[in-house]
Order: sequence, then C-alpha cells, then structure tokens
Amino acid sequence: MCLALVALDAHPKYRCVIAANRDEFHARAAEPARWWDEGVLAGRDLVAGGSWFGVTRTGRWALITNFREGIPRDPYAPSRGELVVRMLREAASPLRSSAALLPDGGRYHGFNLLVGDDIEVAFASNRASGALSLGAGIHGLSNHLLDTPWLKLLRSKARLAAWLADDDLAIETGFALLADRRPAGDAHLPATGVSPQWESLLSSPFIVSPEYGTRSSTVLLIGRDDSARFIERSFDAGGRTTGEVAFDFRVSGRLGQLRARDP
Repeated sequence: MCLALVALDAHPKYRCVIAANRDEFHARAAEPARWWDEGVLAGRDLVAGGSWFGVTRTGRWALITNFREGIPRDPYAPSRGELVVRMLREAASPLRSSAALLPDGGRYHGFNLLVGDDIEVAFASNRASGALSLGAGIHGLSNHLLDTPWLKLLRSKARLAAWLADDDLAIETGFALLADRRPAGDAHLPATGVSPQWESLLSSPFIVSPEYGTRSSTVLLIGRDDSARFIERSFDAGGRTTGEVAFDFRVSGRLGQLRARDP
C-alpha cells in the first residue's frame, strides 16, 4: 500500500475500519484479492509472490507501505511483500510478531508495517526504533512513519472521520475518499529524495500516470459482531475501474480463542 487509513474502536458497529490504496508500477504483474489455499484473503504480487494487504478468517490483518527515501534500489533485497504474508501466518500477537522481524529488517528496503487482530494493532518500521501498539482512534500511514502529517494524509484522515459519522458506513463513501486525485501545492510537498515532479505526482491520495499509479483501492470492515467485509477495486493506468472483488465472511478472533481456553 501507499496510503492506509485505519480507524480503531471509532464506530459503534465496527471495531476496525481500513481504507487503503496500493500504488505500483503498472508493468508489475499482480492478481486481485482472493482466498489463498492457506486461508489468507489477499492480492498477490506475481513477481515476488508476496502481498500488500491481507486478512485471515481469524480477523488477523497486515499491510505494508514503502518508506520513500530516494536512494538506489538494491536488486538483491528481498521483497517487502513477503512480510505481509509472514505476519498473517504468525501465531504470536501483532506487537510481538512485528517486533520480532525488526532485527532482520535491514535486509529490506524501507518499510512500514501495520498488523492487527481483535485485541491489538501494532506498527513497525525498519526506519524507526521498535514496534508500538496503537490506541483507539484514526491512524494514517503513507510512505513515511505513522501519522507523518503529509497533506494527503491529513486530508484523507479528515474525510475518514467524516465517513465514520455515517451509522451504516456506506461503502461508496469509503471509495470516494480514496479516489481523491488532488495533488498538494508546492509549499506542502515533502522532501523525500525524489524529483519535485515525482513529489507532486505522489502527493495525491489517488495517483494517475502512464507508468506508475494507484492500482487498487481496498476497504475492510470488521464488525463488533465478528462479521467482515473486504472489497477491492482495480484500476488501469488511466485511473479507470477494471474490476471489483468482494468477500463477506465471519472472523473468529484471538480474544474468543483465549476465552474458550479459559472458561
């Protein structure tokens, strides 16, 4: 992902709401979200085999964004997408499992990772020290550290807050906030080591260009009644919708499993 908005315990019907955009080169092959044989619902990067955002039937989810720093790429670095798959397969808590991967994090290009279940949500980055647990409220992640106040993140978080005022959380409103194509003005552009032209292109929540742009938008709603809905829309280089997949299922979270062991 390159934009992820997460609302925790911020809506009366949903304990977790995620709205996220995946930005990538259009030439990089990928397949839309589907259920994998190992019980993971996610899209798949067909180049390296990993993913950018996924969830399991236990309600455990993980997503990753790149940390943009304008340095040359190491062609031998492992794919950051494998970290999402690794986190979805872990049995340890989100905080413990995300912290455990950081000693090995230097092998990867810069990344930000969010991992959650029905008990906690954790953030970890190989460009920060340690992992941290997130509290209730709205959190935003782009291509810098958690809640870095880039204009596109501030604007998107404000629109998410407005969406959460909707009792039923109309799905189209969620996709509308992800579809914002307005770039930031020059005075609001970050300096991440890429050219000013790229900074401007990358400053909108939804990116459209022939070479690189928003490939998919995803909304995940996990209800307090353990219902879950995952919807992903795919886009072409012109920003036109090319497909949609939707999945409704129930989750069996870690809290329920702990209660079952300790009646």
